[in-house]
Amino acid sequence: MIDNFTVSINNFFEQSIMAYLTTLYQYPVKLIVLIIDLVIVMYLGYKLMGIVKNSRAWQLVKGIALLIIVTWLSGIFNLKILNYILTAIMNWGVLALIVIFQPEIRRALEQLGTNKFAKFFGLEKDILTKTKEDIYKVVIAAEELSKAQVGGLIVIERDIAIKDIINTGILMNCDVSPQVLTNIFVPKTPLHDGAVIISNNKIAASACMLPLASDRDIARELGTRHRAAIGISKESDAIAIVISEETGKVSVAKDGNLIADVREDVLKKILINSIITKRYTEKNNNKNNIIQKIKDTYNNKKTKKKDNNANETEVIDDDEI
Repeated sequence: MIDNFTVSINNFFEQSIMAYLTTLYQYPVKLIVLIIDLVIVMYLGYKLMGIVKNSRAWQLVKGIALLIIVTWLSGIFNLKILNYILTAIMNWGVLALIVIFQPEIRRALEQLGTNKFAKFFGLEKDILTKTKEDIYKVVIAAEELSKAQVGGLIVIERDIAIKDIINTGILMNCDVSPQVLTNIFVPKTPLHDGAVIISNNKIAASACMLPLASDRDIARELGTRHRAAIGISKESDAIAIVISEETGKVSVAKDGNLIADVREDVLKKILINSIITKRYTEKNNNKNNIIQKIKDTYNNKKTKKKDNNANETEVIDDDEI
């Protein structure tokens, strides 16, 4: 009786699938809707897996996946008793999942009901706002290190990638934070030597080795950190912030030049002007110029077409006369 029931279910699913495929063949528009539907479901599944993976429920998910596979295999190899037991367990599995994943479900629903909705779907703050916030955090960290007279070297990557420099240090890939930056440079800790690299709005690595500037016109009293800052600013378009261990003064290395002893407000202006104003304004201007060129080309073609049509009309009129 169970076998007949199973056969009936299989036949039902086969007929349903064939009917659905026939509908898709007759109405191709529904195929586009199906693709969009699958993409949305896959994306939501990916985001939910990301939430679960960072929680204690990840081990339970792997256990459930193993249970599903074993149930499926027991059906294929006709292990009726085992399959019956596992199927019965699976029937109660929905209630068990609600109980087990209650904290994760609650957190997901809280995100949907708060301003974390955008973050849940990956629509976080725009890059411009995020970069500005990171600059403020770097300035705060530099001032804290300056007050404590703790040496520091922070490099902010711009358009030219410095992956080779990042690979010389300890990879971190964490959010920019004043607390993290100041803690890295605490003397006699494993990461305090070398530079911190900020790349793509993340602290990419610490304890990185930078190329030293060897120019003779650099003041002899400048230490290794200052020479390293000038060196990286010459070999790339990165900006380096140096905090002197002896004096606590903050300096900025940019385009191979060192701007020494800058105040907090000046440091903030230099970073915003160099990283945001010029960089993103130029990119936006370039995009606008390209769009404007496309519009001008289209308008010119349209005007030429109208002129040609007008000339053809005049020629016809002359012939008629």
